[in-house]
Amino acid sequence: MRSVISILDLSAEEINQLIATAKDIIAHPENYWDKCAHKKLATLFYEPSTRTRLSFEAAMLELGGSVLGFSEASSSSASKGESVADTSKILSCYADIIAMRHPQEGAPYVASRNATIPVINAGDGSHNHPTQTLADMLTISRELGRLENLTIGLCGDLKYGRTVHSLIEAMSRCGNIRFVLIAPKELKIPSFIRYNVLEKYHIPYTEVESLEEAMPQLDVLYMTRIQRERFDDPWEYERLKDTYILDTKKMELAKERMCVLHPLPRVNEISVQVDADPRAAYFRQALNGKYMRMALILKLLEEAKANPIREEIDTTDLEYDRVCTNPKCISRTEQELPQLFRCTDKAADIHRCIYCEQRA
Repeated sequence: MRSVISILDLSAEEINQLIATAKDIIAHPENYWDKCAHKKLATLFYEPSTRTRLSFEAAMLELGGSVLGFSEASSSSASKGESVADTSKILSCYADIIAMRHPQEGAPYVASRNATIPVINAGDGSHNHPTQTLADMLTISRELGRLENLTIGLCGDLKYGRTVHSLIEAMSRCGNIRFVLIAPKELKIPSFIRYNVLEKYHIPYTEVESLEEAMPQLDVLYMTRIQRERFDDPWEYERLKDTYILDTKKMELAKERMCVLHPLPRVNEISVQVDADPRAAYFRQALNGKYMRMALILKLLEEAKANPIREEIDTTDLEYDRVCTNPKCISRTEQELPQLFRCTDKAADIHRCIYCEQRA
């Protein structure tokens, strides 16, 4: 039995298999109506969500299963101080699989180490969002017919945007991918993505601040919202929130065949006039999320049935003598958790928190 906390928990081959399953679900939905009969999905959403939570619920229901859980922390025992570890142990008594969203980075990882059922990360702080990435990849495949030989523009909040981080990790494993990172200097890509992925694997990328400058070269434009909830300083949010707005005039600069993605919700970073453009794929992208979550639920439940024993943690190069300085790391709020760091580069003496990937 295993969980999916990061998109890197799935191999490139497994992602292709999930895409194939999702496409088969689209073509033959009647073949999947009772695949999860008598199975229960627990949705543990400590943070507000519309698309992710409801698409998980729709996915399970369309597979013939049922759903239980909560949609905000205040309606759970978290409001009484219950730990993520204890909650995941309790939910393991009632459900067959967990989908979890949490504002603290690393919380789904902690849940996966304590649950006796599979856990799917539905977003942890500004860290990871693997199922959104699966939706993104299915959308690119359906819109453009390929996942290779692409120039992908990522625009907006690249610092806190967990969907961006997971997409870079996933698409970097596809052939001949180039990224154009479009962001103000305050919201540039974080170091754990820059060094662990882009530079480590020699993925070509450029950083610009002008969306207009990038548009003509892009096959995919991934717009993101400037996220109010990630800012400690409200004035900083107000200053940056309208940095990028995609409108019909900017779309005139784009290739005839490209696609615009957005994990949603949008605020005003995409004009509603763009919705009528056939290259605007973000609502189709939301639908694709349901199909990919169906495919992933099926895969993890089948694996759990074949092997119900939880995978052991890889303890190679783990160290305990450091302290994570990330205030949004789950280890900072749940004090009983051990501080754990993995050495990712011995020559440069780089150690990263096992929960949030912050460098020590």
